[in-house]
Amino acid sequence: MINAQAMESRRELNAIYEVSKTLGTSLDVSKTFREALNYLLHAFDWRRAFVVLGEPEGRLSGLCAVGLTREEQQRLQFQTGEGIVGRVYANGIQVIVPDVRSEPLFLNRTGGADQSPGIAVAMLVTPIRADRKTMGVLAIDCLNPGEKRGFSNDLQMLKMVATLMGQALLLNRSVSVAHDNLQDEVRRMHKALKPGKQIPQVVGASAPMQEVFSQVHKVAPTRTTVLIRGESGTGKELIARALHNMSQRKNEVFVSLNCAALSESLLESELFGHEKGAFTGAQATRKGRFELSHGGTLFLDEIGEISMSFQAKLLRVLQEREFERVGGTTPVKVDVRLILATNRNLERMVKAGEFRADLYYRINVVNIQLPPLRERREDIPAMAQFFLDRFNRENERKAQFSPDALRVLTSCYWPGNVRELENCVERTATMAHNDTITDLAFPCKGDRCLTQVLHHVEREDAVTPMRIADIPVVEVPMVAPAAQPGTPPSAAAAVAPPVVTAADAAATENGASVADNDGKPEGERERLIWAMERCGWVQAKAARLLKISPRQMGYALQKNGIEVRKF
Repeated sequence: MINAQAMESRRELNAIYEVSKTLGTSLDVSKTFREALNYLLHAFDWRRAFVVLGEPEGRLSGLCAVGLTREEQQRLQFQTGEGIVGRVYANGIQVIVPDVRSEPLFLNRTGGADQSPGIAVAMLVTPIRADRKTMGVLAIDCLNPGEKRGFSNDLQMLKMVATLMGQALLLNRSVSVAHDNLQDEVRRMHKALKPGKQIPQVVGASAPMQEVFSQVHKVAPTRTTVLIRGESGTGKELIARALHNMSQRKNEVFVSLNCAALSESLLESELFGHEKGAFTGAQATRKGRFELSHGGTLFLDEIGEISMSFQAKLLRVLQEREFERVGGTTPVKVDVRLILATNRNLERMVKAGEFRADLYYRINVVNIQLPPLRERREDIPAMAQFFLDRFNRENERKAQFSPDALRVLTSCYWPGNVRELENCVERTATMAHNDTITDLAFPCKGDRCLTQVLHHVEREDAVTPMRIADIPVVEVPMVAPAAQPGTPPSAAAAVAPPVVTAADAAATENGASVADNDGKPEGERERLIWAMERCGWVQAKAARLLKISPRQMGYALQKNGIEVRKF
């Protein structure tokens, strides 16, 4: 008797040792639990065993089983409190059923009661607990002939095994949570440290510029027409070159043309070319920009400045990809990718009848909006340092910004955007007395900055364009605006528009004066200054405002002795 008890104790001790060793071999609890159950069924007189685990929605699902077919394992689904297994999970107590056939709570979902007719089948069920919580249920069944077998030792053995399984489950879940948290942290750090998309020669780590860079990377490999929009000086041509350099046409030519710099006749000749003898001075056939950019990219800047008549000519080229040279009759086909840019409000121009709607729809395929510098101030220090480094390389200098200098640059409004920032850095670095650029080195600290003057210049796009004929002829004295803090009296006076005495202007090629609606030449100088100040001292825009050609505008300015201001 003593030897039998000793052998039983040794067998149980060996079983606990093997189970604990098996559960510690892997974090895959489904695999280790199955191996442990398989060992127990061979070591003890058990027939079948399975483990079910609780789920958040109150359901119990089978984790693993030994002695059950795959179809029987799929039926290991219980609700909390349902059947023997559900009640053990809900109450957290062990249960011994000497004969499952006589137990009304037994559900027989796996058909265990039907496999041994005439022989009682006992079932032992124990909860799997850890950290004072019931995590699942361990159940075994075995034959119990005559219901004479006692299961106290088996139930105690099953309780110890369930305790080991509970600790293994707790460890597995703790490691899984830690692993998931570590993966989330790695992904977060990878995302934080991962450099954003960049474009050569374009500095921008801010969210608006990262969005622009993302759009450029997406559209560059395609042949899609791109419309780049943004205020003057935001870097539209740099983005256009980036689109070309990142496309499949990067090895071909990139041709650019500023549409606002030429009259309509010259613009047509520049874009389409001309035949020999097409007009006076056309001594040979000349290819236009469309032909020169065949196979590559053509960038048309200031597309909103072309006339309505030329818009119709350009529309045909965009639709058919063919044109005729000036004075020619033979169609010329080209393969060109078009990138266009403007700082005008094209939608407002279409509504006002100043821009063709069909051309607008043709060019507005992919729209890239460049943010003004004041909307991405976090990029200003890096951009300023970029321009200063370039200045140092070109001039063999070692200039550097002080913290106060960077604060001055960051706080500026920058109506001229990146172009103004670049000029400001170069001007300040050139005139600095030493290699350290302080806040006192900037012109604005000495009331010598023209940026404050530009604040008073009304942008042409900010208001509905006014026809010259709508401006009253009556003399209206203009009151100078109040000077901004830090603005010298001379600067405040410079922005006050002079007396406007007439509305319209017309000049002749041979020196005719600018005339008003009544044909009176008086007030020509005042009208010229008014138009130049309204357009930021851009002659081409002022000429369009006065309904004259740029050549006539230049002649009138020279005749009246008006010096063009350079900003």
